[in-house]
Amino acid sequence: MKHLFTATLLLLALLMPATATAHDFEVDGIYYNILNDNEVAVTFRGHFFNEYTEDYSGDIIIPATVTYDGSTYAVTAIGDDTFENCTALTSISIPNSVAAIGLGAFYHCSVLTSITVASDNPKYDSRDNCNALIETASNTLIVGCFDTVIPNSVTAIGNEAFSFRSALTSINIPSSVTSIGRGAFQGCSALTSIDIPNSVTTIGNYAFFECSALTSLFLPSSVTSIGMRAFGRCSGLTSITVAGDNPKYDSRDNCNAIIETASNTLFAGCINTTIPNSVTCIGDNAFSNCKRLTSIDIPNSVTTISDYAFFGCSSLANISIPNSVTKIGDDAFYDCTSLTSINIPNSVTTIGSGAFQRCTGLTSINIPNSVTTIDDAAFAGCTSLASIIIPNSVTRIDYGAFYGCFALKKVYSYISDLSNITMGIYVFELQQGNYSRRTLYVPAGTSAAYQADNRWSAYFNDIVEMGPDPVIDNGDMNGDGVVNVSDVTLLVNMILNNNDLEATQYPYADMNGDGAINISDLTILIGNILNNND
Repeated sequence: MKHLFTATLLLLALLMPATATAHDFEVDGIYYNILNDNEVAVTFRGHFFNEYTEDYSGDIIIPATVTYDGSTYAVTAIGDDTFENCTALTSISIPNSVAAIGLGAFYHCSVLTSITVASDNPKYDSRDNCNALIETASNTLIVGCFDTVIPNSVTAIGNEAFSFRSALTSINIPSSVTSIGRGAFQGCSALTSIDIPNSVTTIGNYAFFECSALTSLFLPSSVTSIGMRAFGRCSGLTSITVAGDNPKYDSRDNCNAIIETASNTLFAGCINTTIPNSVTCIGDNAFSNCKRLTSIDIPNSVTTISDYAFFGCSSLANISIPNSVTKIGDDAFYDCTSLTSINIPNSVTTIGSGAFQRCTGLTSINIPNSVTTIDDAAFAGCTSLASIIIPNSVTRIDYGAFYGCFALKKVYSYISDLSNITMGIYVFELQQGNYSRRTLYVPAGTSAAYQADNRWSAYFNDIVEMGPDPVIDNGDMNGDGVVNVSDVTLLVNMILNNNDLEATQYPYADMNGDGAINISDLTILIGNILNNND
């Protein structure tokens, strides 16, 4: 899906008319588009549509009028994206003629230190020498900077008002403010503290997203609406507290997290979070980019691990998914490079897109027979993955699910009827295309069907039938060619989390060939290792 989206954007870009210029004329280094016979708008610097060949920098003073080719125009607007990504823009002066400012006009202006508006501008102001752009009628601060002092007459901090102001370390939000807009402080990577006053009722989507230096967060009782990923990827957080009398959210049991009380969804956690056993859902981006998180216990009350829940948790080495979980969302464990093994319980039905993508430490994975869907790129970059088991319950494997798994040597597929499965392209693809060391193990009587199906046969050197009573690999649980304590750990996890395992699903773990996997097999495996019988 991601690849299709990227390809679509590229196609649209190629189809854009090459003659669609971004500006009509330039005077004194400022570019303009003509709106009508009398008015112009300031636009971004560049020669073609969406091409930023040069960025505005330094101190920009926008004139009230501009003369070009014998005509004089009033400068009445600043267009969409005009100063976007102008990372060397230090100050901006706006005349009284400007009555409209477009979307994203000052997005990602990381070193902006001075904003002034002409005192007689009827639409905007920079009252009290605040170093900000305020919409006068609504008292909304729509553009702020490193040196902004928010006046206590401001009632709203607008969308992206301070986004990516990388030099901003702290700011005082007065008690007049009732709402913090979408992406208002997104990417303020040096912001170490923020006091949200008890007047604020709404925090928008991505409001503090990627504020990686924030260490603590207190949510007052007034806040009753928090948008999607508002505190996502705040990797430095160590303390999260919600006021005890907040009617919508809580941090029950001193959990160091924000929980939506009615839905029992934990949607903002940190390195010190202890997930209460009343939580049913780990929300989008709840722990994303929490790079110092090494382990966490998920209680058996949790049924859903949402999209990006543990995205980029690169130190996460231990996590146990309880058999209450039915869904692992898109990119849920993306780039969790310290994970070496994970047991997916028998309750899971869907493994989301990119769920374990780039988990480069993962050596083996057991997909239980409850799973029906493996989404695209679910495991696309797990370069240490040596073996996988695909149960007969799987009916769909999407695009590139195991793409780039260079160490993959053994795949056990229990799918008995290939007509029942939908497969995308490049499921087991390697960039080099060398599959000489790969073996695909398939149910008895199905090798011809697998051999005839290019979706499978193109990626394996050998296709071997497992037979009616197989004992494959003699306990080599992770497929690394040796039997040792790593295999014992995997077998213990299987037994503890799945009490009804059958050898038809996991033949290599059935050490005594009795058709079941239990403590008897564990005893034999340990005995083999102790006697160097590998």
